[in-house]
Amino acid sequence: MIGFLARRLVGLGLTLFLASLVVFTVLEVLPGDPALLMLGVDARPDTLAALRAQMGLDRPVTVRYLAWVGGLLGGDMGVSHTYGVPVGDLVRDRLAVTVPLAALAVLLSTALALPLGMAAASRRGRPADYGVMAFSQLGVAIPNFWFGILLVLWLSVGLGWFDAGGFPGWSAGIGPALKSLALPAVTLGLTEAAILARITRASILDTLGEDYVRTARAKGLGPGAVMRRHVLRNALIPITTIVGLQFAFLLGGAIVVENVFFLPGLGRLLFQAISQRDLIVVKDVVMVMAALVVAVNLIVDILYAVIDPRPKAVP
Repeated sequence: MIGFLARRLVGLGLTLFLASLVVFTVLEVLPGDPALLMLGVDARPDTLAALRAQMGLDRPVTVRYLAWVGGLLGGDMGVSHTYGVPVGDLVRDRLAVTVPLAALAVLLSTALALPLGMAAASRRGRPADYGVMAFSQLGVAIPNFWFGILLVLWLSVGLGWFDAGGFPGWSAGIGPALKSLALPAVTLGLTEAAILARITRASILDTLGEDYVRTARAKGLGPGAVMRRHVLRNALIPITTIVGLQFAFLLGGAIVVENVFFLPGLGRLLFQAISQRDLIVVKDVVMVMAALVVAVNLIVDILYAVIDPRPKAVP
């Protein structure tokens, strides 16, 4: 297990190194003046010179890259040109919204998709199966931003049960904070549940056709026991993959939903930084998202090793 973790950590480090090279090259090395891009062609020369000095553009590329990576590792991400505050503070504040939102959405999607997928697989060709497949098709087809707007019109404007948007902050209490995340989490979670239910159904159907499952049935094991002891455990590997991918996607891909609900999350921060051409924030946020995705993949790999010990035996 120690060797397995060591190999995964080395792979994690290499992935982040390559990601940092790509981000830095695209934003600071390719032809063009980053300071001029941020300020526009009408910027005053002294303002341009001040921003170039702030970004260290007068130094060699290698020195700038090492300084940037060293700052990231040390927690110093620089100062946002737009907001005038440390980028690290911005990222911490936005992560406090995005990570709980993604976790709630994944929990909701998993809690819905697993029983639905199991029910559909165990009742293949019956009305329950067709119902789950219809739900899956509908969930994939409906854009989540449109579904979010419907929820706002129904539950916020119509019934007044939830706020239409915004986030009061965790300092206002866990209840109000979770209440403000409820509709966005449902919006994201139902879409992901539709995908996961289909994957769960397919994975369980594949496992149900294995010889060891037929042997277990021939020995007189009941359907419930076969599902718990032999089917679900082996079907969990592709399901775990999808859940991990969904969580990684939600960490950086919930930009639209965060804008629909006016949530100050990491995706919305990246969107605003791009629109305001704040390259200092853009490259730091992209690297944070890359680190989060890599970390989630590491957790998924560890879960693989727990569910199926065979990968740990690979030298």
